[in-house]
Amino acid sequence: MNTATKINLSVMMFLEFLVWGAWFVTMSTYLGKLGFTGGQIGNAYITTAVAAIISPIFVGMIADKFFPAQGLLAILHLVGAALMYWVSTIETPGLFFWVLLAYAICYMPTLALANAIAFNQMTDSEKEFPLIRASGSVGWIVVGLFLGFARIEDTNIPMLIAAGASLVLGVYAFFLPHTPPKGAGKKVTVGDILGVEALRLMKDQYFAIFVIASLLISMTTSFYFGFANIYFNESGMQYTAAVMTGGQFSEAIFIALLAFFFAKLGIKTIITLGMLAWSARYFLMAYGGNDMPLVLLWYLAIIIHGLCFGFFFIAGQVYVEKVAPKAIQAGAQGFIALVTFGIGHALGAKFSGLIVDLFTTEAGRNWTNIWLLPAVMSLVIGILFFLFFKVKPAEIPVEAPEEASAQ
Repeated sequence: MNTATKINLSVMMFLEFLVWGAWFVTMSTYLGKLGFTGGQIGNAYITTAVAAIISPIFVGMIADKFFPAQGLLAILHLVGAALMYWVSTIETPGLFFWVLLAYAICYMPTLALANAIAFNQMTDSEKEFPLIRASGSVGWIVVGLFLGFARIEDTNIPMLIAAGASLVLGVYAFFLPHTPPKGAGKKVTVGDILGVEALRLMKDQYFAIFVIASLLISMTTSFYFGFANIYFNESGMQYTAAVMTGGQFSEAIFIALLAFFFAKLGIKTIITLGMLAWSARYFLMAYGGNDMPLVLLWYLAIIIHGLCFGFFFIAGQVYVEKVAPKAIQAGAQGFIALVTFGIGHALGAKFSGLIVDLFTTEAGRNWTNIWLLPAVMSLVIGILFFLFFKVKPAEIPVEAPEEASAQ
């Protein structure tokens, strides 16, 4: 891949994640200022989880079969720009939810499309893709630093920035390298895309334990993704969005070192530590404060994000690849993504919103109790997972593709 193509793809990834980072982190603070309840804020965060469920269907059944990836990326971002601008003008919970859902359905497929465009230009993806993908993390960090230091987190300006960046990327995408549809002429079902075939893996008790634990931990992660920013802002943290970018720095470091930790600790220990890291994060947030030395607990809760994300989500994907039979590995990855990023986050967004409302009175929100619930929940799940889970190939009969199709 030549230098010009590397630059083009890096700019694409930079803008792709700048768009997401511009509105996603600070939205809870803005909605809180508008007077949205915890449940209504949780509903707003459900939109990306619902879109994550729909996205692989859209990409697999439509994008991969009929349209060049760069053209579809452009159209989705241009439509998304208009929708995000509309979202920025809405102050009523009902309409806000539906328009944001429409936006999320436009945005979430672009993540896969951006990856497809990048991979199509690569000769050695293992070496070339990490650097291209790192540009996305830079985009998220840059916009987070700007929002934090500009002190505009409780306004609609982050959404306007997202809309503007989406418009720029929509136009820019037309000039990206041509990426023709690779699934043209191939028969693909919804079940194939969602990994329904991988449900047979649930017959193996250890894989079933992993899936159930992953679903429950994913529910607890919604507390942080949905309410960390509003919590830190209400509690007096300065430059909150900028400070929270420390999590992305940490994420990049831990993912880069993941192979080293696998060799030293093993997958079971790594995943367990990832689960327990979420518990530790919530305990730190529950008992941290805005003054020294308690503010150090807040900083640690943010920096631990690399451990939370890399050791749980990324290591979980590696585990699935390790134990799933090769005939259904792709389906198994789609299935675990559906469980964690789709169903888990959707249930978690709803659950976290209800808990926030439960501990909200006229005097304000009892954040200590709010954070203690996912802290204890993650702790219990992590301990039970460590006690009952084993890493070994799933013991299920898997039909060869020819045999399965013949039946």
